[in-house]
Amino acid sequence: MIKKYAIANQKGGVGKTTTCVNLAASLVATKKRVLLIDLDPQGNATMGSGIDKSDLDLSIYEVLVGACKAEDALVTSPSGQYSVLPANGDLTAAEVEMLSMDNKERLLKSALAPLEDQFDYLVIDCPPSLNMLTVNALTACDGVIIPMQCEYYALEGLSALVNTINQIQASLNPGLTIEGILRTMYDPRNSLTNDVSAQLAEYFGDALYRTCVPRNVRLAEAPSFGQPALAYDRQSKGAIAYLALAGEILRRNENLRPDEIIQAENPAQA
Repeated sequence: MIKKYAIANQKGGVGKTTTCVNLAASLVATKKRVLLIDLDPQGNATMGSGIDKSDLDLSIYEVLVGACKAEDALVTSPSGQYSVLPANGDLTAAEVEMLSMDNKERLLKSALAPLEDQFDYLVIDCPPSLNMLTVNALTACDGVIIPMQCEYYALEGLSALVNTINQIQASLNPGLTIEGILRTMYDPRNSLTNDVSAQLAEYFGDALYRTCVPRNVRLAEAPSFGQPALAYDRQSKGAIAYLALAGEILRRNENLRPDEIIQAENPAQA
C-alpha cells in the first residue's frame, strides 16, 4: 500500500525541500517507486530535481485547477530517477482559483487517486505557510514529516503546525498523523541544539527520528547542480544521513530483509 507524506513546516529555511528531494532519491535507491509533488510556487524541489521550472508544458497548477490529469504532468528527475509533479510561479494563481472551487480542500487528493497504484511512496513539498496548498497536502497524505532546526523559535512554530495538523485531522483527514520529526542542520556541539533535541524526544517520543541531518556543504551545493546529494556526492555526510532516514522509514513501514536495510543506509552498498 502506498505511503503518502507531506513534508511541512511553516517556518522557512528548515530543510523542507532538501528533505523532499533527498528522501525521494534515497527511497529510489532502495528500489521503491517514488513520486515527489512540488506544492511550493518557488519550484525549488522541481529545480533541485534537475527539471527546469521555466520550461514546463504542464505542472501541478494545471492538475489542481482541472486543466489536465496528474499523469499527464508527470516528469522524471534525470538525476534522482523519481517521478515529479513539478511547480513554478503559476501555482500562486492556483490558490486563488481553488478558493471558489467545490471540495477545495480535497482537490489534490482527488487528482492523485488514479496514480496510487503506480507508486510505493508519495512525498509532498509544502510551501512555507499554512495556506490552501498546505491544507490540500495535509488532506491528501497519511502522515506529516516535520523538518526543523533545534532552536528556540523553531519550537514555537512547531506548536502552531501541530495545532493545524490536529484541526485537519478533526475536520478533513481523520487518519492524519505526525509521521516523524527530523532534526536538520544539526550541530551536537551546540548546547541549545542538545536542549531542544531533548525536549523533542520527551514530547514526541518514538516520532522523533534517530537520524539527524548535519550541516553539510555538499548537501547545500547539490541543488545548484539540479541533483540530490546522493547523485552529487554519495559519500557526503548529507547523502548518508538521508539514506539513513530512508532506512528508518522503511523499517517503520515494511518488513525488510537485513540486506535491504543496509542498502538503504550504506551508500557503498547501495
